[in-house]
Amino acid sequence: MANANVEDITSVLESTRVSPSGVSFAGQSLKLDSVEDAKPVIDEINKCTSLQYLNLEGNTLGVDACKGIAIALEKHPEFKRALWKDMFTGRMKTEIPKALEFLGHGLVTADARLTELDMSDNAFGPIGVEGLAALLRSSSCYALDELRLNNNGLGITGGKLLASALTDCYNSSKKIGKPLALKVFVAGRNRLENDGAQALAEVFKMIGTLEEITMPQNGIYHEGVSALSDAFIHNKNLQKLNLNDNTIGEKGAKAIAKVLPHLQNLKEINFGDCLLKTAGAILLANVLASGHSNLEKLNLGHNEIRIKGGIQLIKALSNKLKLKVLNINGNQFGEGGRMQIEDEIKNIGKLNTLDSLSEDESDDSEDESSEEACVIESDMEEEIIETKTVDDFLNSPSADNFIALGESRDELILREAKKGGSIDVNIFIPILMKVSSLAVSSKENVSKLALDCSEKLFKELFTWSENSNNSSVVSNTILVHLGLIKSEDKKFKPAANVDGCLKVLKNVVDKNYVAEITKSTLTLFLQREKNGSR
Repeated sequence: MANANVEDITSVLESTRVSPSGVSFAGQSLKLDSVEDAKPVIDEINKCTSLQYLNLEGNTLGVDACKGIAIALEKHPEFKRALWKDMFTGRMKTEIPKALEFLGHGLVTADARLTELDMSDNAFGPIGVEGLAALLRSSSCYALDELRLNNNGLGITGGKLLASALTDCYNSSKKIGKPLALKVFVAGRNRLENDGAQALAEVFKMIGTLEEITMPQNGIYHEGVSALSDAFIHNKNLQKLNLNDNTIGEKGAKAIAKVLPHLQNLKEINFGDCLLKTAGAILLANVLASGHSNLEKLNLGHNEIRIKGGIQLIKALSNKLKLKVLNINGNQFGEGGRMQIEDEIKNIGKLNTLDSLSEDESDDSEDESSEEACVIESDMEEEIIETKTVDDFLNSPSADNFIALGESRDELILREAKKGGSIDVNIFIPILMKVSSLAVSSKENVSKLALDCSEKLFKELFTWSENSNNSSVVSNTILVHLGLIKSEDKKFKPAANVDGCLKVLKNVVDKNYVAEITKSTLTLFLQREKNGSR
């Protein structure tokens, strides 16, 4: 690094938070490649008489810089909090494990006892867990209270590696009479899916001291939810539970309902966007009706819940004296239903807790009886029926076949698009195009249903592409299917109804789950299409 850049780093020290309890270079956007680059950080670490924390969030560190910082950390056995979010931007994935190994080795050499490790927003994938594994297994993590690995792209493999390392940590710490007593576990946006969730559930069950479990946006279905529920019951002091944007469904709701009576310390429950539907909401309402006096926040928004489920939920909350926030927005109450909800919540004196109901997804004309699910005698029979129906639609993606999928169409199509448990763009995107082509259907209600389903599929796709560094592959494949760029396969034909696909893409391209590079690429081609240069 040039001397001028070293001077630039030095010049930001005035805004760097240095105190007897730690050092923070948070948000400085420093690019530290060599030991020399990292010298200002190293100097501040050496000057700090009691280094309780080191915050390096929002900078980018190379292997040699981490090695230099690690050597400085070796002198600080009092170190407790590694606040290392978002510090590998622009680094190759092969660099990150080595960098993490050096940092971990520095803490182990110091015989530090971490209470907090925050590695969120580093997107290092399973290979990053390999770099962290030695630290997680070491005595430096025996006293860990908080582990935050949000948005790291762990995937199923990374989830299993993490579970293995934490299991070893627990067993080793237990042998010396002080078993790992983790309180906070955060791992959202990691594509853990059922297998990763099940592996971690075994860890939660073993630890038994968790107060917060936050795992939104992980592609977990009812199998994984059921495994997690079995683990929740072993963590009696659980206060915050967040499974937002997974697929709990009615089956998962049954599993959660069984354990909720044992979790009376819950203060926050976030099951937003989990496809609970009315049946799932009623299952939860029945359990919440008694007890749970500490509940402060409940989020069940965007779950396709209709008025019957909404009223049941309000009644269940009448005795929750500490309730501050209730989010049931984005459900299917209809205009008249929203008025009933507001009247009901007024009656129990909690109107001030109710979040907006402005995003309701239905109207009064919808048939309430369609909530009732068919009872099928065996799961095997159910799977055969679902697969046949989805195949009918994929073979002939007509409006009639789409409607015939019933209320669970979004879940069924997503399951088919992710056959094998993960995303293959050559399978996922053609299915997405078939659904989104119906977004301009002339049939009543089909257009909206296709638009909603397509947006959920796009969200799944874009979230996966960002976490797995496949943004360019996804963008190019979408553009090929829209006929906006040429395919290398001369026999390839674009989607049958490009207008519907374009309509959906224009609706989602500005959403916050679309990476900036993807957004820029797609917006450029959409603008060209609008100007007639397709």
